[in-house]
Amino acid sequence: QVQLVESGGGLVQAGGSLRLSCTASGRGFVDYTMGWFRQAPGKEREFVATIDWLRNTYHADSVKGRFTISRDNANNTLYLQMNNLQPDDTAAYYCAASQGPRGVILWRGEYAYWGQGAQVTVSS
Repeated sequence: QVQLVESGGGLVQAGGSLRLSCTASGRGFVDYTMGWFRQAPGKEREFVATIDWLRNTYHADSVKGRFTISRDNANNTLYLQMNNLQPDDTAAYYCAASQGPRGVILWRGEYAYWGQGAQVTVSS
């Protein structure tokens, strides 16, 4: 069983930055494919970024050049650095894990484990 705990959300003005963290319990983190998703009120949960065990990454077009996914295997922690935040980025952000080793994963249905979510609110 894998437990994921997000932190680092909050309220920020447009153009500002935040860094989300996601700490995983259990063993085997180094082999997991990890992902970030977000869900705004009334909308479906959408893909944001993913990183695999070889540190290959893929970012959604909507965040490319502004957000960066990374991982610290020594501390079982996943990060999402978010720069130049805009009001459209307002959402609950979720980290997700798929036990591997596998490549990058964009489809939410392939992730077995999810965190509780961290709220990010961007004011204009």
